Amino acid sequence: MIDDPDLDLDHQVSGKVYDTVVIRRLLGFLRPYGWLVAGSTVLLFVLAALEVAGPLILKEAIDGQVAKEKTDGLAGLTILFLAVLLVSFGLRYVQSVLMAYVGQRVMTDLRMVLFRHLQTLSVSFFDRNPVGRLVTRLTNDVATLEQLISQGVVQILANLLTVVAVTVAMLILDWKLALVLLVFLPPLIWAVRWFAFAQRDGYREQRAWLSRINADLNENITGMAVVQLFNREEENLRRFDRRNQGLLRSNLTVLRWYAIFEPTVVIFSAVTTAAILLYGGDRVLSGALSIGTLVAFTQFMQRFYWPIRDLSDRYTTLQSAMASSERIFEVLDEQPEVRDALDAQPLPRVRGRIEFDHVWFAYDEGNWVLRDLSFVIEPGERVAIVGSTGAGKSTIIGLLSRLYDVQRGAIRVDGVDIRQLVQRDLRRHIGVVLQDAFLFTGTVTENITMRDPSISDRDAQEAAVLVGADQFISALPGGFSSHLAERGANLSTGQKQLLALARVAAFNPEIVLVMDEATASIDPETEALLQASIRRVTMGRTAILIAHRLNTIRSVDRILVLQHGELLESGSQAELLAAGGMYASLFKLQYKGQAVPDAGPSERHRLPAREFV
Repeated sequence: MIDDPDLDLDHQVSGKVYDTVVIRRLLGFLRPYGWLVAGSTVLLFVLAALEVAGPLILKEAIDGQVAKEKTDGLAGLTILFLAVLLVSFGLRYVQSVLMAYVGQRVMTDLRMVLFRHLQTLSVSFFDRNPVGRLVTRLTNDVATLEQLISQGVVQILANLLTVVAVTVAMLILDWKLALVLLVFLPPLIWAVRWFAFAQRDGYREQRAWLSRINADLNENITGMAVVQLFNREEENLRRFDRRNQGLLRSNLTVLRWYAIFEPTVVIFSAVTTAAILLYGGDRVLSGALSIGTLVAFTQFMQRFYWPIRDLSDRYTTLQSAMASSERIFEVLDEQPEVRDALDAQPLPRVRGRIEFDHVWFAYDEGNWVLRDLSFVIEPGERVAIVGSTGAGKSTIIGLLSRLYDVQRGAIRVDGVDIRQLVQRDLRRHIGVVLQDAFLFTGTVTENITMRDPSISDRDAQEAAVLVGADQFISALPGGFSSHLAERGANLSTGQKQLLALARVAAFNPEIVLVMDEATASIDPETEALLQASIRRVTMGRTAILIAHRLNTIRSVDRILVLQHGELLESGSQAELLAAGGMYASLFKLQYKGQAVPDAGPSERHRLPAREFV
């Protein structure tokens, strides 16, 4: 039983031993390879017939040759018996290769569908789901489904066909002797179903623990510096051990049921074989049954119970795959909270007027982050938003980029509600530089262009020159071709911020450039360089600058002061200082005992947005 509340999201799935809805959805991924599956199925019917042929050839050899003391046809029957074995081997090989190919193709398709769908989901989904859990869906769960397709479903069908063919052959050969087998069949079926139900929860719990372990690994490896700085190695080890032990317990539970299931089938096989030998032997002695028929029945018994024993492995695969399927389709059934309207308008060009009209927003229902917020930013105007932590500054960035939708009110660009615009078009006109600049593994150029073929290497270099990033890039071993480590680990914070600025400059947003505390956590020299870069990039563009440190917003046209999600003050720096309100208090607090920076006239520019290219 799971005793970790963090696993609830993974564990709460409906799950059935055989869920027709899930199987039907999986069959949809098999449809493009239907002809291969059909060919494999035909081979299964042939193989089932060959399974029956072997014992019948053996019966004929005993009754038609040995019992009659004849040998003229024995060599031919021996060759035929060996031929059946060789053909069975060849067909089984072809059938296995076909289904392995189909399984790999379906796994590739499913992984692409899942990744494509993840990219359509809203940011709020990723706020709720750890990275490790989603990685588990794309890796472990998809790989489990591949086993189901290549080894599970078709093999289960093959086993069932073999059981049916053998049962029909025994009934035709001697129905009285076949009834001995059928007497033991109902309790065997009941036992198979009982073990399958018992294994279900074990597999579901197993996948839940594995998902949590992957999430913890991702979190701890990503935050290793913090872990070591605060000496949390032992505590994290204990937490990981609890999850690791949970996975161990669930694995042992699955293995325990598996270990019980196979011997149970073996016992049924042994008891049934003994009963057939006892009853059949008596009939042989009375002359009612030939010795060849009795030997054929013992061969049929092996061919009957071997597929059933193999079903234990297939049920293992089936149960694991059903648990994985539930989780995969649970993600695929997630719908993006932010969607394009059916009549969404394209956004080919804009002037850059931004309006927040009585906006209310909450990440959690009822816990309002923005409260009746209204303001207007004119085209080309540079506006700073300040306020204490939690005032809603960064939320404005997410809402303007439409990573989230407002609950009340409206946000308009050039008078059009952004909910009526195509998201891709809207975001193409918005350049965002976050406080924690995210860089991808790849070259410097690829990180600036984001591998967009419409942006040339020359554009990337010109953008780097514009923001002053070319100086440190040229000092790298490979220059613009230098490979960056994951999240830009081989660069300083300031260098990553410069690359993030260069990325925005290369994409050259036409209507607004959004800056989010881009100069935090850097040295004064780099800060001065970044401030100059920001001024160059924001020339002629509508710009929103969000910062805690007031010296970064001296050149803006207007300052908005937020408190608890509400607009408290608005005006130029000189106006706000003269008013003696909250901004004046923040200003005095930050510069207490320091030389007050010049709060002179704005450095507002009106250069065309694309002049630098």
